[in-house]
Parts: sequence; structure tokens; C-alpha cells
Amino acid sequence: MRVTVLYENHSGFRKGPLGGHGFSALVEHNGKRVLVDTGTEGDVLLRNMGQLGIAPGSIDYVFLTHGHYDHTGGLKAFLEARDRPVPVIGHPEIFRRRMALKPHRRDIGIPFGRGELEALGAEFILDDKPFQFTPGFWSSGEIKRATWDRAVGYVEENGRLVKDTVPDDIALAVDLGDGVAVLTGCGHSGVLNIAWHAEDLLGKPVKALIGGLHLIGASEELLKDVVENISAEVIYAGHCTGIESFAYLRARLGERVRPLHVGKSFEV
Repeated sequence: MRVTVLYENHSGFRKGPLGGHGFSALVEHNGKRVLVDTGTEGDVLLRNMGQLGIAPGSIDYVFLTHGHYDHTGGLKAFLEARDRPVPVIGHPEIFRRRMALKPHRRDIGIPFGRGELEALGAEFILDDKPFQFTPGFWSSGEIKRATWDRAVGYVEENGRLVKDTVPDDIALAVDLGDGVAVLTGCGHSGVLNIAWHAEDLLGKPVKALIGGLHLIGASEELLKDVVENISAEVIYAGHCTGIESFAYLRARLGERVRPLHVGKSFEV
């Protein structure tokens, strides 16, 4: 399996690709190309794909880890750059309106309507249960919160704001034969829960955990819990992991923890 980072907070060390708040990665395995999330800005996503020699029309599936703008904002431009429909995997709750209250009240959900995206060729396959959508590629379905999670934001219920549990935070699990690779967009379900869920789903150990871990601002107690209980052989951490939290994990787990940046490509 090969992973190529297309959208990340850090642009890496080559001229051309741009960094920006958000996440997107290309996963290639078993002859299929799956685009995991689409970052925040469509023009940045398409620029980076062009710089890395990846044609939008070459993507077989899109996998949306959850319905926040920084993981879905590039979807419309991506669809417009194609000349044929594409299956889009996600959770039924991804289109729910979501809000943040700091530093001011603002929408943080998908910035497009479902009908608008379907008119451009998105063929949504939305399910809250685990399923294999092409050989070797699994949608985790809803992830059991056995321990702490990192849910953020608010949704409106009966005219009032309530905390968003982000039930649509799912992960892509790729069957590697002797193990599983897991891609998480933000890790709102909690990094430990995500890894345990993938192991239970496929009955195999996690070889690699890749993506945003949403540990920015996490307490030392929580970070210690990750260090003591994460089972993944290697952790490629980026996006919302946070610089301080990344440094904490790297100092204690060593080479098991590796950074992400736009253009980084590696095999698992």
C-alpha cells in the first residue's frame, strides 16, 4: 500500500506544493486509488495533485472521514475537474449543519449541499456500519468510544445548540494481509478507540495509523495514555495532532512517530 499526502498543514521541502489547514491523502492498493478527504480549498488540492502528477480522473473512490469543512472543502472543485462520476464513501450524518463558537460563531460543516455535489458526479454511499467497498478497503462505520474522544463543535437540536459528538467520524481501514493500515482525518473518535476498532473489525494488528490525531491542546495525562496504550507499529501524525503533542509522542515513542507533509509518499 502506498500513501501520498496531498493536503496538510505543512508543505514539506519541495518547491510547488502548498500547505494549508486541512487534510487529504491518496491511498493506492490492490490496483485502486482512494482519495481520503479533500482538504479545505479546492484550488490548493488541485494544485498539489497537479504538482505530484495525480490526475483527478484517476481516482476510483473518495472516502470522507467526517463532515468538517477542512476535510471536505475541496470536494466540489475535485468533482468539477473530472469527466465521470465517482463513488463517495461516508457516514449518513456528514451533511448535518455544524458550528463552532470560538473565536466567533461560524459554520464548520461541509460547505456544499448534497444535491449540488451529486449534480457534479458524486455518488454517495453513506452507511454507519462497517463495510468493504472494494477489495481490501473498509469503511470503519461508527467507532465505539471505549475511552476518551476528541469531539468538537455544536449542532442545533430543537432550536438550541448542543455539543456535537461527531458520530460521523469514521476511518479507512486497509487490509494488508498480515495487518491493517488505518487512515483517520481528525481522530475525533479518539486515537485509541480508532486503533482498537480497526483491530476488532479485521482481527489483525494495526501496522500504521495515519492522519490527524486531534491531540492539539491535549493534557499530559491524555498523551501519556496514548503512549502507554497505542498499539500501532508506526504512527504518521499530522494536521490536528499539534506541534507540542507531536513532540511529546516523538520523544517517548521515537521512530514509531513520524511527521506528515504535502508531497510525502511512503509504503506500508
